Amino acid sequence: MGKIGALFAHQFINNWFGVAAFILPFLFFVNGLYILSGIKLVPLTRSLAYSLFFLIWTPVMLGLIFNKEPLLFVGGGMGYHVNVYLGLIIGKVGIAFLLGFTALVFGVIAFNMSFKLPKREPKEDGLPPIIPVSDTTDSPFKETAAVPFGHDEVTAEEANDPRLFEFVVKENEPERKNTIIPPVVPTPPPSTGPELQLNNIDELDESPFIDTKPTGDLEMELKNPEFDSNEEPLVDASQLQPYDPTLDLSNYKFPTLDLLENYGDNKIKVDREELEGNKTRILDTLKNYGIEIAKISATIGPTVTLYEIVPAPGVRISKIKNLEDDIALSLSALGIRIIAPMPGKGTIGIEVPNQNTETVAMRTILASDKFQNTSMDLPIALGKTISNETFVIDLAKMPHLLMAGATGQGKSVGLNAILVSLLYKKHPSQIKFVLVDPKKVELTLFTKIERHFLAKLPDTEEAIITDTKR
Repeated sequence: MGKIGALFAHQFINNWFGVAAFILPFLFFVNGLYILSGIKLVPLTRSLAYSLFFLIWTPVMLGLIFNKEPLLFVGGGMGYHVNVYLGLIIGKVGIAFLLGFTALVFGVIAFNMSFKLPKREPKEDGLPPIIPVSDTTDSPFKETAAVPFGHDEVTAEEANDPRLFEFVVKENEPERKNTIIPPVVPTPPPSTGPELQLNNIDELDESPFIDTKPTGDLEMELKNPEFDSNEEPLVDASQLQPYDPTLDLSNYKFPTLDLLENYGDNKIKVDREELEGNKTRILDTLKNYGIEIAKISATIGPTVTLYEIVPAPGVRISKIKNLEDDIALSLSALGIRIIAPMPGKGTIGIEVPNQNTETVAMRTILASDKFQNTSMDLPIALGKTISNETFVIDLAKMPHLLMAGATGQGKSVGLNAILVSLLYKKHPSQIKFVLVDPKKVELTLFTKIERHFLAKLPDTEEAIITDTKR
């Protein structure tokens, strides 16, 4: 980049941070991309913290390694002077230990590094040997080993193979110390029916009811989970995909916008004569009370027009606010509202209802880009602002919501807007409604969504609760 690029490079690399200065363009690029387009490549707060650490640590480390010409620029002026200062205090070895210690601390804080040594697994051959079988009748106890299938006798090699045997402990074993007691083989449960008694075993072949002749070869399979390679391995939960509850009802179709009434394009029609007339009346009313106005502007909404005025220097805001009824009388309006001052602006707002109001269609609001592409958990489209912008809020951010007002103020319409907004955005597996309607008027329409969306008491026929005791 010519002379300017050379001056910047000389200042940032040679005089300040060395080659670590390349961290700054990366940091500026990541934050600039997020500010302009909203794309977040990396976590901004974490990347800023990491960049500041390496912007200090890297020049010191490089200055310790490249401390002679012509490579002094690698660590920069900062790396060179810090190494000279610390070298007089703790020496080069001390600087190296300090850099290593700070790197370990950074790794523990940033990446939660652990320095615990892995536990040693016990050896497979560490099992106690099998005690040989004793045939003497003088012994107070007797131990036997189970013989595997297909073996008449146990060889010496098989007796020490832990894969083939299980220990069997005989009863009447006296207490003694330093004795390894094998596990007890459970006895079969007692039969619930009458016991079959065999009086004469030699006469079994002649019995017409019992067939003891084998019908085929007996196949037995011994499995040991510790040695059997055919066992299926356990599934690693970290490799599984996140559970999608919508798959349980995959054929569900979201409602379409064609179900809603179409009120046209909802473009606001500007009546110049009405705007000029209201402006003149507002200025004349304020002038009658000695209030001078420096500037006035109008923001046209679907039902209300906002007039923003900038009073002349020295005019008290409270004086304008007290003229609310006088301005409403001069405008022949049902009522106005004065916002003094406007939040975030240096103006005073006067809201005046339009003579010819426009219908705010639910279809237009739900079709807007703000509602369709929202990232809110429970988005609710309530209407349009005074500047004709779609107004969407998140019900999850305000779980306790009270809707109140006089008759005809739009409580029922607002309640329907909440329910319809959620039905257009949420799958039945993601939301359930508990509807309570003691008057049996407001929510009767929503009985048709009982199958998928309404939570229902087990002992009632109707999903919508109408008895307040329930």
